[in-house]
Amino acid sequence: MKLIKFLAITFMVAAFFSCNDSSQNTTLTPDNSIQEISIPFEKHTLENGLTVIFHVDTSDPVVAVALTTHVGSAREKEGKTGFAHLFEHLLFLESENLGKGGLDAMSARIGGSGANGSTSRDVTNYFQTVPKDALEKMIWAEADKLGYFINTVTDPVLAKEKQVVKNEKRQSVDNNAYGHESYVVGKNLYPKGHPYNWQVIGSLEDLQNASLQDVKDFYKEWYTPNNAVLTIAGDFETSQALDWVKKYFGEIKKGKEVTKTIVEPIQLAATKNLYYEDNFAQTPRLGMTWPTVPNYHNDSYALELLGTYLSRGKKAPFNKVIVEGDQVADQAYAYSYTSELAGQFSVVARAYNGIDLDSVLNSVNKAMKLFEKNGISQDDLDRIKTSQETDFYQGLSSVLGKGFQLTQYQILAGDAAFYEQDAKNKQAVTIEDVKYVYNKYIKAQHYVMTSFVPKGSTAFAVTGAQLADVVEERILEGAEESFDASIAAEYEPTPSSFDRTIEPAYGSTPTLAIPKVYREELSSGIKVLGIEDNEVPLVQLQLEIKGGMLLESTNKIGVSGMLADLMNKGTATKTPAELEDAINQLGASINVRSSNQSISVSSSSLSRNYEEVMKLVNELLLEPRWDKVEFDLIKQQTLSQIQQQKASSRAIASNQFDKLVYGKDHILSQNNLGTAESVEKITIDDLKSYYNDYITPQLTSFKVVGDITKEEVTSSLQTLNEKWAKKDVHIPEIAPIQTPVSSKVYFYDVPNAKQSILSFGYPSIPSTHQDYYKVEVLNYRLGGGGFASQLTQELREAKGYTYGIRSEYSGSPIAGIFNISSGVRSNVTYESTALVKEILSNYGANFTQEDLEITKSYMIKSSARAFESQGAKLRMLSNIEEDQLPVDYALKRQEVVKTLTLEDVRNLAQEYIHPEQMIYLIVGDKATQLDKLEKLGFGTPILLN
Repeated sequence: MKLIKFLAITFMVAAFFSCNDSSQNTTLTPDNSIQEISIPFEKHTLENGLTVIFHVDTSDPVVAVALTTHVGSAREKEGKTGFAHLFEHLLFLESENLGKGGLDAMSARIGGSGANGSTSRDVTNYFQTVPKDALEKMIWAEADKLGYFINTVTDPVLAKEKQVVKNEKRQSVDNNAYGHESYVVGKNLYPKGHPYNWQVIGSLEDLQNASLQDVKDFYKEWYTPNNAVLTIAGDFETSQALDWVKKYFGEIKKGKEVTKTIVEPIQLAATKNLYYEDNFAQTPRLGMTWPTVPNYHNDSYALELLGTYLSRGKKAPFNKVIVEGDQVADQAYAYSYTSELAGQFSVVARAYNGIDLDSVLNSVNKAMKLFEKNGISQDDLDRIKTSQETDFYQGLSSVLGKGFQLTQYQILAGDAAFYEQDAKNKQAVTIEDVKYVYNKYIKAQHYVMTSFVPKGSTAFAVTGAQLADVVEERILEGAEESFDASIAAEYEPTPSSFDRTIEPAYGSTPTLAIPKVYREELSSGIKVLGIEDNEVPLVQLQLEIKGGMLLESTNKIGVSGMLADLMNKGTATKTPAELEDAINQLGASINVRSSNQSISVSSSSLSRNYEEVMKLVNELLLEPRWDKVEFDLIKQQTLSQIQQQKASSRAIASNQFDKLVYGKDHILSQNNLGTAESVEKITIDDLKSYYNDYITPQLTSFKVVGDITKEEVTSSLQTLNEKWAKKDVHIPEIAPIQTPVSSKVYFYDVPNAKQSILSFGYPSIPSTHQDYYKVEVLNYRLGGGGFASQLTQELREAKGYTYGIRSEYSGSPIAGIFNISSGVRSNVTYESTALVKEILSNYGANFTQEDLEITKSYMIKSSARAFESQGAKLRMLSNIEEDQLPVDYALKRQEVVKTLTLEDVRNLAQEYIHPEQMIYLIVGDKATQLDKLEKLGFGTPILLN
């Protein structure tokens, strides 16, 4: 699963946590008003050392359960790297009493969000949000994973999961532009033997050499109750939950005492200048990384703020000098990354095509000099802190987010209640602190510099750079070991005082509460939909104007996207910097974006600042700036984005699939960025014409969720309603989309690709079709249900071909498609494609009553999670508005699921699954994979490039 940090968000308010359920906590906000926040928790420690944290939140009938072990890649030994992450995978597969499929199989039955996990340098965590009636089941299952797992791991299981992890590395590292950059930095920033010298995912050689005994030894040492934290957050009764925790976890034996790892601070003797020729990079990228301090060190707070100030915003030194001034890079940013044992501060700048990295380095140094001269102002310091406050509240919008934050402090700071001191430390950062950390850790200090350049472009590396040592995997035919992961392990069951094979019963079934929706159509034509939600003091909104790319000419694609970008760059009365300042001072975000079918304005803000945010939204819409300098920069950046897409096999697959499924001249087949040719032709007058002709309230919907009343929302829209001129705009009907008469195989060559990207599909029904929700139900067991789906079970779990595969029916009111997508090991491209074809061909006939029951259980029970966060409620409003659904559509969908029969599903499969009329697109290495695909029986593959 993905490598993430528990807590990437930061905040400025002093939030106080207590172990008393009745605690009420208050904080002083920047405008000196009192903003109450209460996140009470209980903490318990079992006799075996397991730490248990409870947080009660009854706003939704769900609970989040997270089991976190204090073991990441830093606990590994050199030569045996990647074990922590490998364990994250293994723990989902099976345990003694959960059986084959483990928690993944149970998740489907109980309507969970899907068992997931993450591994970092310091921790491994396993988490899921489920309906509250499944809490005892989750506690039983998590205990089984922790205490009753290791006997089920066999050599075939280990061999298969090694292949899955290797596929994850190929997908996230080997097949990506700049994918090896982190590896090069780690090897050169941290000395040999340091726990951060190797990557979390480990080396392929170490993974391949891992033995079953190695795995058992790692489990015995680190997967113990006294090295773990169990966190439960949501709608539950704490005394009952504690009884269950004691019952299921209490008799798991305590492990050895875990001692804290001690390392010396990192000091580089000299600056290291390295380069690497990247197989996928389209343009050069410069990296610079300095050693700094660990989590919660006094200096870490100012370093975090320094990174934000240097690179975020119009006034940021990096933007002023590198992006807008010298125009040598389309992106340049700095950030502080801290972990338990050490930290690092990084600068990254991606050059434009044809720009050498000496020029970029010179520009970075100029930006640093600008900071040295001017420092940071009090206004900039305050705006960053206000933005951190908004980020903080966004992190509390789900019970899982609240639980994660408590866990973070418990494990890495030693106390969940460290929250208060951490908040004070963030709030206390001064101008002098920011200057101090820059001078101490960055200025005139040694660092690791990397130049990642396209193949054959070493002249673009920084002068004097030495070749970095990177191990590139060679994919060979038949090189992978064979295995049969279905072979059951033979073992003596681990003793227990009760029968753990009995899965606990459900609790009381929660009822689905539909949020109360208000609706109104204003005299201008704006359609308003809203939900009041006062769980956190935030407001999220989306103003959407239908049209987008649909209103463009196919020979000038890119106009609506560039218009959206330009609308972000100031108003008639505010320069881009002034607009940005106004937004940041409110602790808000306001973004104008475009898509194939609309232009939208999205915002998130503190509820107390909603009125001021809406004034800025009004300005953006009614008073565009038409800044020619900004237009020219946007044009240059758009061309760079188009160039960068050539570095991504997934972007190539997406763009090529659209052309194949819609037809190359169809409006929906176009990349809404445009092409290099179309963007070059676009002028600022084209943007003005689009704005004047098509931006109208009659095509606009306004959706809002948050701590704001209907009356306040209506009042905030008065200016738009009165001043926004109506225009008669007709969105043209799209050309008919032709279903393929027969299947064909298409191939796009990416030489030396470590993975092949599969994108298979055909046109399907729009989102307003009467069967649209039914085909979503149909797809659950095919490829929409994660580990509950046949595609995942066959291609990942049985064969180890891929890290992930999914299928989906996606649609809008005007068009829909069915698509299967995956990245597979390149030397099993044919085998993967043939297996997908076989699964599709037999899906309807092989669909069983058990499949139906699992599908029904998931679709009905998962609805308890449907409206937990503000984001989820906003999506609900979008569904209602876009597809003309009733407010209680979720309840009506439950009834649809309940009445589905096995015959209904088989009939749906016959009508909507067509492997014999499918586009089979593969993006991969032609030299080794193309010829074999003719065996599929669909004729000679068609080469696209």
